[in-house]
Amino acid sequence: MQTYILAEDETGRFVSKALVAAAGRGVDVFLMVDGYASQSLSKDFINALKMQGVKFKFFEPLFRSRKFYFGRRLHHKICVIDMRYALVGGINIANHYNDLPDNPPWLDFALSVEGEIVQELLILCQKTWNGFQPLKEIPQIKNPPSFNIPEEDRSQVRMRRNDWVRWKDEISLSYIELFMGAKSHITILSSYFLPGRVFRGAIRKARNRGVEVTVIVTGISDVKIAKMAERFMYEWLLANGVRIFEFNRAVLHGKLAICDDKWITLGSFNVNDISTYASVELNLDVVNPVFVREIRNHIEQNVISDSTLITDSYRASRTNRLKRFVQWSAFATIRILIYFFTFYFKRIVRTEEPKN
Repeated sequence: MQTYILAEDETGRFVSKALVAAAGRGVDVFLMVDGYASQSLSKDFINALKMQGVKFKFFEPLFRSRKFYFGRRLHHKICVIDMRYALVGGINIANHYNDLPDNPPWLDFALSVEGEIVQELLILCQKTWNGFQPLKEIPQIKNPPSFNIPEEDRSQVRMRRNDWVRWKDEISLSYIELFMGAKSHITILSSYFLPGRVFRGAIRKARNRGVEVTVIVTGISDVKIAKMAERFMYEWLLANGVRIFEFNRAVLHGKLAICDDKWITLGSFNVNDISTYASVELNLDVVNPVFVREIRNHIEQNVISDSTLITDSYRASRTNRLKRFVQWSAFATIRILIYFFTFYFKRIVRTEEPKN
């Protein structure tokens, strides 16, 4: 299991108890969390996990403190079980993502998969655990499971990663493929939607071809400056004919994009430059029209139904010059911060990895 946030709350303890129980049955349990986002874990909590057989490790940035980090973030969320099952998505392990009394969960998504893709995900987890050091050879998998998945339940699935330091931009390329290849419609759900120059150009080209583009963002945000910066983008989006919805039931934390009801990309990647350049991200691309239509129907019935359509008139009625200036300031501040978070990585010398 590898995750960005593991909280020492009811949900974190519940999951940790299950991991300890698995270790007690003789299962090899490897738990890696991000060294910045999960730094509030107490030494007692970590030591208790280790003493009960869980192998624990932080993914360390170059520098971190309580309020600042410098270096990559382990932002992906993945759990691989017995090389037979895996869970990949945007869901951290904390109360925010759990349906508890008087605590409505944040909206998020994950894909549960089984089949040959799980071995690829296991190898990725091994590499991440080993600090991405080049492996002379991939460890042999003992007794790999065989799969007999009925034809009607099969999907084409590919693993996609972003890790700018290691020259991985596969998720970004999936989005570009989606923008450039869509014929009729694109639906994007993103918790922190601040597309960079390349993505904005691709969105504009899709709209110029007549593709309907729908963007669903959060109306209730846990990062206020990000929400203000995002609202500054609304004018550009509306000017380019993009439909915008703000989800209002809870914080929207999910990250996915749908192309023409044919394929979907889903995982930890937000449409912004932090995910593009500064984080270790993981998505799965799935080609299965029946499955994708189910997801889009779910979004229309359970997400858009609880959202506000943003129009020029709606935005104008809730924005004055002062708010517009504040939004512009937030946008400019985030762009500057993103530059300082990522300039170091753009100067890393590329190193070759052995082929899988």
